[in-house]
Amino acid sequence: MSSKNLTFHLAERPTGNIVPGRTFKLVETDAPTADKLKDGEILVEVIYLSLDPALRIWLHDFRSYIPALKIDEKIRGSAITRVLASKSPKAKQGDLVFAHSGWTEYAIVDENNFFPIDLPQGAQLTDFLGAIGVTGLTAYFGLEKVGNPQPGETVVVSGAAGATGIIVGQIAKIRGSRVIGIAGSDEKCDILTKELGFNVALNYKKASFREEFERATPGLVDLYWDNVGGEILELALERAAKRARFVMCGGTSEYNSLGGEAKPGVRNLLQVVINRIRMEGFIAFDYVDEYPQARVELGKWLAEGKIKRKETILKGGLKVAETGIGDLFAGKNVGKMIVEVKPLE
Repeated sequence: MSSKNLTFHLAERPTGNIVPGRTFKLVETDAPTADKLKDGEILVEVIYLSLDPALRIWLHDFRSYIPALKIDEKIRGSAITRVLASKSPKAKQGDLVFAHSGWTEYAIVDENNFFPIDLPQGAQLTDFLGAIGVTGLTAYFGLEKVGNPQPGETVVVSGAAGATGIIVGQIAKIRGSRVIGIAGSDEKCDILTKELGFNVALNYKKASFREEFERATPGLVDLYWDNVGGEILELALERAAKRARFVMCGGTSEYNSLGGEAKPGVRNLLQVVINRIRMEGFIAFDYVDEYPQARVELGKWLAEGKIKRKETILKGGLKVAETGIGDLFAGKNVGKMIVEVKPLE
């Protein structure tokens, strides 16, 4: 274990894109040691750090489901970690645990902020951040509890090549739906159709996107999963079937405008009334008691090949997290984006 520890802290609230070297600051301190542990705490080293779009929301001081980060506070983040020392009956030295450690190399974590990793059959370690992690669970509960896809229905997924979107589309296929994915490049569209089983994939950056979307939805949209917001949400509202369901998971097209000039709102919400659309937001944390069973089912689908994982793993240690989060919003990932803070030996 190194005697020094690197940690990212919030330096300023961004008014646009996260700027490396300005939005966050990298702080070097003495590494925490086992003699500092209190009862119920563990000392961990971070192996894999999850990069999540929701972080962009927490950088601003406004009402959300999790309090905003304060200036100079450690950047929030979840990770797969290894236990170096323990004063908790929940973990022993050498165990791998999932921990809310933050963007750091070493951390002391209490029992409310870690739990053992119990991999179901069919899963691999990094799946605990992706396919069976919060992103996979978000897809699972958003469909099972809110969307309820049915055989033969048309399901449209925005941000379909992202960590949650790829799982949403594959679960909807398992449920017998016809699935249309929306992504930001032809390469991603090929992955969605040729590798992940989506029926159709559309590149929203093409000039012909609107026309292609209309051709792909002749029977209109029964279920729309929104990861993006903005103009794509407006188009989905235009093409919504009567009594369509809209699962509101995120709005990545709007995140980088937080703290700056507000973007225009959705202009055709009257379609919700005209077509009796049910539009519902949710948070996976609402179903935390059901996580174990959901992981079993997701693991079973992985083992059977009904769900295929996609990961973008960044190497180079903790320092690459700062540029990695910008790459995430630039759409440079396919599937879950993870930073390898330390190689697993």
